[in-house]
Amino acid sequence: MGYRVKVSLSNKHLHLKAADIEKLFGKGHELTVFKSLVQPGQYACDEKVDIAGPKGTLKGVRVLGPARPETQVEIALTDARTIGVAAPVRESGKLLGTPGCKLIGPVGEVELDYGVIAALRHVHLSPEQAKEAGVSDKDVVSLKIEGERGLILNNVLIRSGDGHESEVHLDTDEGNAAACGAGTTAEIIK
Repeated sequence: MGYRVKVSLSNKHLHLKAADIEKLFGKGHELTVFKSLVQPGQYACDEKVDIAGPKGTLKGVRVLGPARPETQVEIALTDARTIGVAAPVRESGKLLGTPGCKLIGPVGEVELDYGVIAALRHVHLSPEQAKEAGVSDKDVVSLKIEGERGLILNNVLIRSGDGHESEVHLDTDEGNAAACGAGTTAEIIK
């Protein structure tokens, strides 16, 4: 048996830059922690916004903190079709050439020219965990998920470095396809 990693499903969410936090929630507003996430220093916020595209709106989408250098909206391909945005599958932070959308907060709105992606599925590992798994940062591997709807996912990015902790991130479309639930793990296949 190969190296196994806990699977977490990443529901639609967004990361905001400081200027957009103020536009959406008010001058001087600071994000408030709803709950800490597995990745060190990352957290789900109490704050939520609506994401609007040409065909529809996703209501009450949670913000993740802390603030980032650029605003990034991460949605599943099903969500993208619902709002009429052609979100490309991208690594987090790779926003050049991506479509935009409108963000609607309790105080104001932000019209994004770019920043909407379907996040590339990926595995977070600390340097020690990556060494144990026999992989390195930016490697591309496959994941085997067993069970009633088990499957093998290809083109999975390894993200390893300080500030990473063992966890697979799949979006809700991918997780539902494999019937992932609490306690699901995936085996890294090199």
